[in-house]
Amino acid sequence: MNISQKPPLTIRLCEPRGFCAGVDRAIQIVVLALKKYGAPVYVRHEIVHNRFVVDGLRARGAVFVKELSDIPAEHKDKPVVFSAHGVPKSVPADAENRHMFYLDATCPLVSKVHKQAMRHQRLGRHVLLIGHAGHPEVVGTMGQLPEGSVTLVETVEQVAGLVVPDEAQLGYVTQTTLSVDDTADIIAALESRFPKLTAPSSESICYATTNRQEAVKMAAPGTDMFLVVGAPNSSNSRRLVEVAKRHGAADAVLVQRAGEIDWEGMQGITTIGVSAGASAPEIVVQEIVDAFRDRFDVTVDIAMTVEETENFPVMRDLRDTGLAVSDMAFLKGAGD
Repeated sequence: MNISQKPPLTIRLCEPRGFCAGVDRAIQIVVLALKKYGAPVYVRHEIVHNRFVVDGLRARGAVFVKELSDIPAEHKDKPVVFSAHGVPKSVPADAENRHMFYLDATCPLVSKVHKQAMRHQRLGRHVLLIGHAGHPEVVGTMGQLPEGSVTLVETVEQVAGLVVPDEAQLGYVTQTTLSVDDTADIIAALESRFPKLTAPSSESICYATTNRQEAVKMAAPGTDMFLVVGAPNSSNSRRLVEVAKRHGAADAVLVQRAGEIDWEGMQGITTIGVSAGASAPEIVVQEIVDAFRDRFDVTVDIAMTVEETENFPVMRDLRDTGLAVSDMAFLKGAGD
């Protein structure tokens, strides 16, 4: 098709989008472990919630397991990496009991929430954890504390029925990947019911979650469709879909690759928004933009709210290995 025959389309491309510093660090840890120790390197659960990333690491020799018991006994000397979402204290303890060599890729901002929760508990407070039941990060955070010392709060509606040991001794923390607006409503409800509730020493929702949501809020108004690149089990990606719908997009969907896009449903659109969750690589974003270029006469407008400069270094054991550009090439796009 000649470009003059293509219908015009404006893509509002969000910045920041995609990988955050914690995700980038976790992937680097697996890549560097493979480079230093050779395959296989075992990873407990998905290192991050993205199929493209997991498949790319698997092709390089990473083996993903549900539990440490799934690692063959003859490979117990091989490295095992814990995911960026964090793990309960019982997991590294189990690894030590099995005499395994492990590398903890927990995002430093998740580790910060663990410390906040433990501080509340150490000071005699019952901990209220705002988050989603079953999410690996929530499982990991609850697993830092003695059984019975933390209560999960998922919605505003739950607040009225909460039963706590002592209303005067409460502290809260939050999952790092929640909707900023929804979480603010839950906190307000908790503070209204429990006036002596103690906040964490600093914000629990991570900078990357906040920044991506703010960019989507900027880009969403007036869009015919909003595409969020991310996995169905990615909490921060699903929140971006909700934010887009709430802030003016006619519709919003989560897609993992260009092949999942409903192209028939794109007929007649003139403006779309595109963002990506913190576990989604830029190469997939560019794949989707290129797929639209094949079908439309595309103009890209950048919706930028802030420039991110955060960097979380890998652990000392891996720093001397050296990360070449080619080591991460399978995750990089050319940019737009």
